[in-house]
Amino acid sequence: MSMFTGIATGFLGAAIKDKEAKDNLRMKIAESAGIDYYTKDKPDHDKKQKLFEKDFKNVAELYGTHVANYFGSKTGIFGDGKALNTVSNIMDKYNLDEESLKKMTFSTFEERQAGRESEFQSRGDQIKNLTGIGGIGPKAAELQLEGFGKTETTDVAPIETTDITQATDTEQKVSTDIGSLWSKKAEKRGVEAKYAHVERAIEAQNGYAQTHEVGADGQVTFTWGPKRKIAAAHVQFATMLLDKDPSLDQNTAASAAKRYLIFYTEKPFADLSSIDELKGASYEQGNETDRAIYKGAGKIDINSTQYKGMPIKNYILDKIDNLPKTIDGNINEAIFQKFVENVPENLMEGDITFRASLLAQRQTQELVNNYFALK
Repeated sequence: MSMFTGIATGFLGAAIKDKEAKDNLRMKIAESAGIDYYTKDKPDHDKKQKLFEKDFKNVAELYGTHVANYFGSKTGIFGDGKALNTVSNIMDKYNLDEESLKKMTFSTFEERQAGRESEFQSRGDQIKNLTGIGGIGPKAAELQLEGFGKTETTDVAPIETTDITQATDTEQKVSTDIGSLWSKKAEKRGVEAKYAHVERAIEAQNGYAQTHEVGADGQVTFTWGPKRKIAAAHVQFATMLLDKDPSLDQNTAASAAKRYLIFYTEKPFADLSSIDELKGASYEQGNETDRAIYKGAGKIDINSTQYKGMPIKNYILDKIDNLPKTIDGNINEAIFQKFVENVPENLMEGDITFRASLLAQRQTQELVNNYFALK
């Protein structure tokens, strides 16, 4: 080997080592951000996108797309999976000028979702470029990576709520933001025994009772029969609304509570009818005489059958988690019992119905709670 060849080889070797060192440095810089991006930021972003979709659909189904787009255009309401509670709280306390709302233009759910996705994707593209072959120097990489691994700033932290009776400062924010679009509902109209009469109002509107008797003092005693659980759940929803809004009378509360009753205890199972395994079947909710069922369908395994990208079991458990809660944070028992009564007999967990499995789990939980209460 000649001297020139040796010198050339030495320079070449040094250049290769220098390049390797720079590449390694660049990769280490990118790696710290890249690990956070792929293991934390991206899963968190994907989860949040699903929560935005869930919130939008829940509000749109109950109040309409335009109302959902209005609330979706405001930060801090959608994105925690509990926006329906927040929006219900606002709608129960304030009157909305729907005619004025219809004249307003808001971004659509798809536009907002695409904007969040685009912003997040641009960060992902930088990570991919920085960890690819060739690329930029380590200092430039370090500068461009500033801010990676931090939370997104497109939306502020979501407002936490627990149930449709819980007040938040969101309602005051909404009422003052738009001016004439919102107005405070009338204050309580005198003292009336609304709670005592709410059962009578519910029965008059829905006919749940099997029989009823009027006593000498004018009090009505109902025998609920097979529809005892739906009546009890309906009363709970109406009572929540009366607690939240003193301006309501018992008849208005009973009527408004019906939509919550359907949304929380019946609609989740009616929606499942769209899966291939239930095409052509019809959902019939249950009572104490007749079990709920998908009429015209066979048995459905809740663990292997999917709905919206998740096992049916997870979908139903998620709905249970979102049932209204009492002031101490526990799921309202009457509403839970009606929900379980509406679980179709076709839904199976192993060799037993999912309805029976849920009731067994509830009984076990009560035994444990009672045991520790006595300790």
